[in-house]
Amino acid sequence: MGGSENSKAEALGRLVECIKEISGLPECQNFCKRAYGNLVRRVKLLSPLFEELKDSDESLSEEQLESFEALLVALDSAKTLLKAVNQGSKLYQALWRNDTADKFQEITEKIEAALSEIPYNKLEISEEVREQIELVHAQFKRAKAQTEFADIQLDPDMAVAQKETDPDPAVLKRLSEKLHLRTINDLRKESSELHELLITSGGELGDSFEMITSLLSKLRDYVLTENPEVDTSECEKSSVKHRSPIIPDDFRCPISLELMKDPVIVSTGQTYERSCIQKWLDAGHKTCPKTQQTLVHTALTPNYVLKSLIALWCESNGIELPKKQGSCRTKKSGGSSLSDCDRTAVNALLDKLTSNDIEQQRAAAGELRLLAKRNADNRVCIAEAGAIPPLVDLLSSSDPRTQEHAVTALLNLSINESNKGTIVNAGAIPDIVDVLKNGSMEARENAAATLFSLSVLDENKVQIGAAGAIPALIKLLCEGTPRGKKDAATAIFNLSIYQGNKARAVKAGIVAPLIQFLKDAGGGMVDEALAIMAILASHHEGRVAIGLAEPIPVLVEVIRTGSPRNRENAAAVLWSLCTGDPLQLKLAKEHGAEAALQELSENGTDRAKRKAGSILELLQRMEGDDNLQNS
Repeated sequence: MGGSENSKAEALGRLVECIKEISGLPECQNFCKRAYGNLVRRVKLLSPLFEELKDSDESLSEEQLESFEALLVALDSAKTLLKAVNQGSKLYQALWRNDTADKFQEITEKIEAALSEIPYNKLEISEEVREQIELVHAQFKRAKAQTEFADIQLDPDMAVAQKETDPDPAVLKRLSEKLHLRTINDLRKESSELHELLITSGGELGDSFEMITSLLSKLRDYVLTENPEVDTSECEKSSVKHRSPIIPDDFRCPISLELMKDPVIVSTGQTYERSCIQKWLDAGHKTCPKTQQTLVHTALTPNYVLKSLIALWCESNGIELPKKQGSCRTKKSGGSSLSDCDRTAVNALLDKLTSNDIEQQRAAAGELRLLAKRNADNRVCIAEAGAIPPLVDLLSSSDPRTQEHAVTALLNLSINESNKGTIVNAGAIPDIVDVLKNGSMEARENAAATLFSLSVLDENKVQIGAAGAIPALIKLLCEGTPRGKKDAATAIFNLSIYQGNKARAVKAGIVAPLIQFLKDAGGGMVDEALAIMAILASHHEGRVAIGLAEPIPVLVEVIRTGSPRNRENAAAVLWSLCTGDPLQLKLAKEHGAEAALQELSENGTDRAKRKAGSILELLQRMEGDDNLQNS
């Protein structure tokens, strides 16, 4: 008995503490405000139930304790999400708002499912508390079926602010209000959060960084124009001029310790002020001043990300901006789009790339990989310098690390639309497929991602499928890391848009692993499996193979409990199977599909409603035929 009481006290104590923590979270100050506030409010209303149970003498059964544990797991996830969305860069969160919306939806579904498992009728609680919990449960049920992120103005405003050089002030005003970036201090804080985000992400923000800095600059101009006096008194303005703000260490040159005006990267990955590191090199040094590592080459690469951050920091702190430096793409009379400095840097790497020295090839391919990842201008520069053919040659390198660098450099270069054609014309597809089959795990994963990128162009889908990529992608789907599985699934999905590749995927045995992913809901591949299955089910061979795998029970379960998108895809697969196949239709009915489909026809997405309605019609028709035969 003592053990049971201890378990009860521990479970209820943790629930009460978790609800208390969530209830005490600060108010949200960004676009998540509504969803955040609703989730906190609903969770807070659960408190009386566990406070009352905690103070009672009632023992709890194993079933009750397990249901409380499930709720605690869901509430812990909610707490983590709520803390995450209320800190960090508001502009970054706004750009990725759809992901955040999905996470809120997932948490809501988890809490609702956990509440459904609690046997309230077996708990000795007051009528008042019972009514309140039933009300909260009903609120979570309703929240499951609707999005609390619907904002008909935010999406178009974000699109306009990103696209237009000089957006309408009314648009910027709405964004400023919605994102709580109303004052200079708000924008300074946002700039600091962006700097922190860049550091913690290892500089891997890609194009998001350029979009955020552009939006931040436009909002700053708007705030300075419309609200110049907000939170900056004359006295404060004067003191700002005379105050020397502390320069972040990342913005100082390791040699001079001064704020960098023209930061450049050396081959070790360290960043220096151009003039300082150039003097060091001119003096005959062959090592990196900070790490003392030998420099594999002396090319200096502009650090555009850091330069943009320094410019933002300077403007926010009233410091004279560094003079603008020439872009990576400066027009020349000869028609070239490379500046002399960048031409020197890339050409130096190309010389090493085409040398017979494996060490130099590996180092140069690694540098080009990083350069191509850094920004859009670099991707154009590297391609125009002629780096793609030698990188394709290195896909056949006997050195695994060189091969990894080469395929990843091509992946990064392929982000640029015009580079996709250059890569394919250089004969890369068979070599990328070979890396996918025989390379290291990292190389295979990046080869899969490269094939996905290239398959965006329809003509490449045919060539990639014909080169034998699909069986190798399916193998990676089965044995890869979580990231590798995602890369493989994305590539398979995109390739399967072409009808001929659907048959290839089916013949290569894609259906069995997809069914396994559906059964293993905790494996994190349900979304991808259903998306691929939905596209394969439109093909005769795909439909037959899926039907033989006995998918009806798991499809019905997804329709009953899955996310909105997964329910939609599961209904699409079920519709394809049941249309023209009375046996599959009968199996669906036997596994309780009717009730799940009825609910989906009322609360699903538009496409899900249509599919559910069509299957329900088939079920009704089958039932009518049965009645005629029996009469």
